[in-house]
Amino acid sequence: MSCLHIRGIFLTLCLASNALSSLHPECEYIFHLEKEERLCLQYIAAQGNRSTEGCRLFWDAVTCWPHAAVGEAVQRACPAVFSLFKNNTGSVSRNCTSGGWSRPFPPYHIACSVDDDIPETEQSYFATVKLIYTVGHSVSLVVLAVAVCILLFFRRLRCARNFIHIQLFITFILKAVAVFIKDATLFSSDDTNHCTLSTFACKASVVFCHYCVMSNFFWLLVEALYLNSLLLSSFYHSRRCLWGFSLLGWGVPVLFIALWIGSRMYFEDTECWDINEDSPYWWIIKGPIVVSIAVNFILLMNIIRILVQKLNPRLIHFNNSSQYRRLTKSTLLLIPLFGTHYMVFNFLPDYFNVSLRLCIELCMGSFQGLLVAILYCFLNQEVQKEVHMQWLRWQERSYGVVSPAAKCSQMDTPF
Repeated sequence: MSCLHIRGIFLTLCLASNALSSLHPECEYIFHLEKEERLCLQYIAAQGNRSTEGCRLFWDAVTCWPHAAVGEAVQRACPAVFSLFKNNTGSVSRNCTSGGWSRPFPPYHIACSVDDDIPETEQSYFATVKLIYTVGHSVSLVVLAVAVCILLFFRRLRCARNFIHIQLFITFILKAVAVFIKDATLFSSDDTNHCTLSTFACKASVVFCHYCVMSNFFWLLVEALYLNSLLLSSFYHSRRCLWGFSLLGWGVPVLFIALWIGSRMYFEDTECWDINEDSPYWWIIKGPIVVSIAVNFILLMNIIRILVQKLNPRLIHFNNSSQYRRLTKSTLLLIPLFGTHYMVFNFLPDYFNVSLRLCIELCMGSFQGLLVAILYCFLNQEVQKEVHMQWLRWQERSYGVVSPAAKCSQMDTPF
């Protein structure tokens, strides 16, 4: 497995937030070498064939070697680009012989203290991370699809709350699909150079991934706004409100993604748009996500404050105590799902504690959709009751068995 492919796994965050990446060290290494190669080739072209004796100028993929006479030993300092990995002051030499240049001695990876291979433990770690998030997204995708079908199939479950849940489920499904598409497009082969890859397909996969991540964050924000409105008794069940939520969840990300696409096309149309080297245009995407996370966190704190007040036995009435306790349970379940951990990572450097960041954002984040589906569909009492009643009706039609529970089943539309 190549170094570029190993590090390429980092880019799949569009994940997790993808995703707020900067220039990766390996890409900086490649870009620096490409620049040095261009300068060397330009120098060789300028010198021409001024001398046919001795060893000619040449580029060995790392260093530019000057013209030398037979028997001359040439020493070159370790390229500055190696300082990206380790501080070193070593040097490499070559002898000019009658047969041409000798091999470099000592070899680059020894003289410049750079390992020529990725340690097996690191290879195993990145391979494990990729396996875990692939399994996580796959399982989440299947379970979320089943949950969406259940909420759409039963008429009694069609309400504003479940409408918002369905949209959130769909964003998790799209995010999982986007990860698979991006992996297949950018990292399908070990020989793929993601630093210089620039095709319509790879750019489209990156754009789609960014949109899915943004819409997921905004629908998490919608969930917080809706719950906050319920607690303040300020939500009115109308199509206008649902259209407003849909515009916020699906429409606002389209606006920012379109602005970002235009900025990349006209100002930074480089590589596959998945690398951002101190790009100010990256804040077109990162900014709204950071703001949504901050607003989400504030809303959750406000929800907790309201519930603490309303659940005071001295202030609430017997009739509505069960309603507020139910909302309290929902709020406590929402807290770990509203991206609270991103409050920490969004204000730290992208390469701060990479192992921990990969574990949380890629591995744990890939199972987030599964957890949402379980909590808000399969463990929902109204869903369980409706599925149970459907099972009883099926038994009645198939075997003529009428359950007492089926005779007296009455359930109000959940809202």
